[in-house]
Amino acid sequence: MRVFRIAFTGDFLDESGSPAYGDNALDKLKSRPYVRWHFVTDLAPKPHDPGYWSRLYSLEVAADHIRDVDGLVVLRPWVKRSTFAAGAEDLVVIGRSGAGYDKIDLAVCTENGVAVFNAPMALNHPTASAALLFMLALAKRLPDQERVVRQGRWDRQAAVMGGELRGRTLGIIGLGHTGRELARLVAPFAMRVLAFSPHADPVEARALGVRLTALEEVLRESDFVSLHCRLSDATRRIIGAAQLALMKPSAYFINVGRGELVDQPALVAALRDRRIAGAGLDVFEVEPLPLGDPLLELDNVLVTPHWLASTSDVWHATGTAMAEGMLRAARGELPANIVNPDVLDRPDFLRKLSRFTENAGTIRGDPETA
Repeated sequence: MRVFRIAFTGDFLDESGSPAYGDNALDKLKSRPYVRWHFVTDLAPKPHDPGYWSRLYSLEVAADHIRDVDGLVVLRPWVKRSTFAAGAEDLVVIGRSGAGYDKIDLAVCTENGVAVFNAPMALNHPTASAALLFMLALAKRLPDQERVVRQGRWDRQAAVMGGELRGRTLGIIGLGHTGRELARLVAPFAMRVLAFSPHADPVEARALGVRLTALEEVLRESDFVSLHCRLSDATRRIIGAAQLALMKPSAYFINVGRGELVDQPALVAALRDRRIAGAGLDVFEVEPLPLGDPLLELDNVLVTPHWLASTSDVWHATGTAMAEGMLRAARGELPANIVNPDVLDRPDFLRKLSRFTENAGTIRGDPETA
C-alpha cells in the first residue's frame, strides 16, 4: 500500500478551522487506508483578519504548499508558474472544485507532469438557473417592486410595472454546457433564442430551438443577453462599449460567466446613461467588488457575490467529483474530466501516477474500483 497525500486549499475552511461549506465528501476519503489529507491552513481565514476577504480571490498556491503532496484540490486560489518554483516531484493531479479553471496555468502544470481535472457538469443547471433568475427578476422589476413595499410607496405601483419573458428574444453568448441548459430552461416561456458560439454544433443547436448567428445580431435583436462563454485570450472583454451600443435601450444584460469577459467601465456607462435597461451580474472584473465601485451606485443592476450558482446541491456534487477523481489517482488511474490532455503522454506524469497502482483493489468490493 502506498499512501496518497491530498491537500485542500484553506479557503474551504471557516475562521474556526472547520469546513465552511460542508464536508467536501471527506467521508469517501476517510474510508480508504491509502489516503491522507490536510488543509493548507495558511490559505485559510483567521479570526480578526477582515482583510482576508479582500484578498480571497488573489490567494495563490505557493511552492511550499505542494511539497510532499500527491493531489491538490483547489477552490479559489491561483496556480501559477511560481507554484512550481521548486518543481513537482510528487504532485500528480490537481482537482478544480468547480467548472472554470482559468486561474490554473495549464501549460505549466503539463510541463511539470501534473494533470488537472474539474467538475464540469456540476454547475450546468445551477449556473443556467442563476441566469434565468436574473432574467425573471429584471423583467418583473423585482428590486423596484420590493422598494415600493419597504418605502410604503404603494402609489408607485404603476411606475414599477414589469414585463414578461414570454415571446421575448434571448441571446446566449457561448452555447456550451450552461448556455444549452439555459436554452432548455426557457423553453416553456416560448422565447425566441439566438446564440453566438463559433464552436457550437448546429444540429444540437437546432434541436434546442436555437438559431446560431453573428454576435452583432445577437446583441441587436435580443431583449436579454446572457453571457456563458469560457474566459480565454479570445473572449476577454468580448463585450465592450461597441457591443453594448448595439443593444436595445429596453434590453437587459446578464453575466454569470467571468467578469473579465466584459469591459466593466463601459458597462457602467451604458447602465448609468440608460442605454440598456439593466443588468444582473454574479461576476466582476475585480473580486470582491470594492464597496466604492460605481456599479453599486446604480439602481438598475442586480449584483451577487460570485456565489449565486453555489448551492448546497452544487457543493455536494463538486465535493463528490473531487473525492472520486483523487481516489482514482490514488489507485494509479486517470481521473475523469482532465482538461490538459497533453499531459497524458508525458513520461514524468505516467511515472508519478504509476506509483499508486498497488492501491487498486486494496478494499475488496470497493465501489470506487468497479
